Amino acid sequence: MNTPNKSDQELEDRLASRFLDVLIRAGLILAMIMLCFQIFSPFLTLMAWAMILAINLYPLHRSLAAKLGGKQGLSATLIVGISIVLLAWPTAVLMSSLGDSIQQLVSDVKSNSLQIPAPRPSVAEWPLVGKKLHGLWSSAHADLPALVQSMQPKIGDLAKGALGFVASIGGGLLQFVASLIVAGIMMAFGEGGARSMQAISERFVGPERGGEFTKLSTATIRAVAQGVIGVAFIQAVIVGLVLLVAGIPWAGVLALIVLVLGIAQVPAVIVTLPAIGYLWSGGDYSTAMAAVYTVALLVSGMADNVLKPLMLGRGVDAPMPVILLGALGGMATAGILGMFVGATLLALGYQIFMSWVATNPDALKTRSEADSPSSS
Repeated sequence: MNTPNKSDQELEDRLASRFLDVLIRAGLILAMIMLCFQIFSPFLTLMAWAMILAINLYPLHRSLAAKLGGKQGLSATLIVGISIVLLAWPTAVLMSSLGDSIQQLVSDVKSNSLQIPAPRPSVAEWPLVGKKLHGLWSSAHADLPALVQSMQPKIGDLAKGALGFVASIGGGLLQFVASLIVAGIMMAFGEGGARSMQAISERFVGPERGGEFTKLSTATIRAVAQGVIGVAFIQAVIVGLVLLVAGIPWAGVLALIVLVLGIAQVPAVIVTLPAIGYLWSGGDYSTAMAAVYTVALLVSGMADNVLKPLMLGRGVDAPMPVILLGALGGMATAGILGMFVGATLLALGYQIFMSWVATNPDALKTRSEADSPSSS
C-alpha cells in the first residue's frame, strides 16, 4: 500500500528538483541578458545608425569592391573616407561658423555695438504680426540697449539655447562619423553578417520565412532612407528653382537649408514663408507676379506631402500606407532613428499578420472544396 505513495513522492521530488533547476537557469539567463543590455545600451543608437548606413551603402560597396578586385576592406575604407570628406567636414565647418556667429552676436549685444537698420513701412502691413513686429523693430533701431535691457532674461535664455543647439549638432556629427566607421567595418564583413542575420531570422520565424523577412527588413530600410533623402533632394531643387526665378537673394543657400530640413523631417515652409514675406514687403514685384510666386513657393514647400507616398514604399513587399504610417509613427516616438525602426517593424508585423490570415485552415478547406471537381 505504501509503494505507490513512495513512487509518487519520488516523482514529485524529481519534478520539483527539475523545475527548480529550470527556474534557476532561466533566472541566470535573464540576469545575463539584462547585464548585457545595460553594457550595450550606451552604444545602441550608434550601432543602429551604423546598421542603417551599412544596409544603404552596401550595394555601392559591392560594386566598388568588384572593380577593386574583390578587396572588401579597401572598398569600405574608401567609402567611409569619401563620405566623411563630403558630408562631415563641410558640416563641421558650417557648425563652427554658426557657433562663432552666435558668440559674436552675443558679444555685440553685450557691448552695445550692434546696429539694427530701420524697418520698412510696409512691414507694419503684414497680417497678424505686422504692427507688433514693426514696433519691436523700430525700438531696436532707436534704442537697442534699452530693448536688450528690457528683454535680458529672454535674450540670455535664447543665446544659451542657441549655443546648446550648436553643441548638440556637434555631438550628433561625432556620433554620425563613429557610426559611419562602424558601418564600414560591417560592410567589410558584409557577406558573413548577411548569413548571420538570415540565420537569426530563420531561428525566430523558421527556415521558410527567415529569408523573406530578412529581405523585407533590408528593402524597407533602404526604401525609407531613399524616400527621405530623395524627397528632401527633389524638394530642395524645386524650392531653389522657384527662389531663383523669383529673384530671392541667397537662393542657393536657402535651397541647401531646405535640403537639411527635409532630411530632418522639418517642413520646408520654414524657409518658403519668410521668402513670401520678402516678396510682399520688398515692393519690387507687381501684385500679379507676387501672387504667382507665392503660389509657386507654397506648392513647392508642400511638395513632400505628394512625393513621400510615391517614393517611400518602392521596392517593398508591403503597401505604401503601412510604410508611411510606420515611418511617421516611429519618427513621432523616437525621432529620425525611429522612422527606420517603425517602418521596418510595421512592415514585418503586416507580413506576419497577413501570413496568419492566409493560413486559416477553415478558409483553405473551403477553397480546396470549391476548387475540387464536383462528384456526379
